[in-house]
Amino acid sequence: MFDAYYFLTGGTSGIGAETARVLAKRGVRVVMAVRDMKKAEMVKERIIRENPEADIILFEIDLSSLSSVARFCSQFLSQDLPLNILINNAGVFSPNLEFSEEKIELTFATNFLGHYLLTEMLIEKMIDTAEKSGIEGRIINLSSVIHNWVKPDCFSFPKLLHPISRYNGTRAYAQSKLATILHAKALSKQLKDRNANVTINAVHPGIVKTGIIRAHKGLFTDSLFLIASKLLKSISQGAATTCYVALSNETKGLSGKYFADCNETNCSDLANDEYVALKLCTQSRALIHDHLHEFQIHALPNLCFL
Repeated sequence: MFDAYYFLTGGTSGIGAETARVLAKRGVRVVMAVRDMKKAEMVKERIIRENPEADIILFEIDLSSLSSVARFCSQFLSQDLPLNILINNAGVFSPNLEFSEEKIELTFATNFLGHYLLTEMLIEKMIDTAEKSGIEGRIINLSSVIHNWVKPDCFSFPKLLHPISRYNGTRAYAQSKLATILHAKALSKQLKDRNANVTINAVHPGIVKTGIIRAHKGLFTDSLFLIASKLLKSISQGAATTCYVALSNETKGLSGKYFADCNETNCSDLANDEYVALKLCTQSRALIHDHLHEFQIHALPNLCFL
């Protein structure tokens, strides 16, 4: 019955937990990579109560830490498990300027860099799984419509790592979500060039009243939610587009696209800029190699490289 492995980050609440529940109902093994193992165990228990045959595997990971991501990937790959679907779902919003253990702005480190490294280290396993199984591998990056707010002159890699002007949490979040689309665009091109049977797309789940959205003080206030409550999506509706792109036959072969409301849609001109996408990946790769040199991790595939 369980012949496919679906990998999900950030499945302890909200859209991630609902995505894990839906995937488990499909009869696949759901691998949840989470920071809070206690919350993950609670989610796992709820899913199993609903579906006793669910098969869920938990791993601990801190996506804000490059060294934690590298250790996790080494641990996962050592088990030689197949990998069919990778859903880069986890995300944070930091209203105040905070930094990761590598001294990188926390929102960018978690929402983009951690997932970038995770994807780079697992991509060869996905390509191999797709080749052996004959089943298309799929990567889904969770983004947001808020990426449209980012202007070209504000998207500077050094400033993303270490903001030097007045910090704005919403701007940092928007920049990180733009980066997830650019990653999908760049990696999609490289996968196509390799004729790999793996796709990557970005999705906007919609405006859902999760912990992240409530943290946007001054932007999404409680009064705004009250006024617009009928327009907000439920958690299950918010997870629908992710599940659609991951599971639907209608998305087979589609790659480098941006989805919202279970439909392919347009992203910003900046998000479509191929040069910006490749430059971001090149800079990210160089940064990661520098930070992980002490761990002697040199096996990242040459996918997103100028």
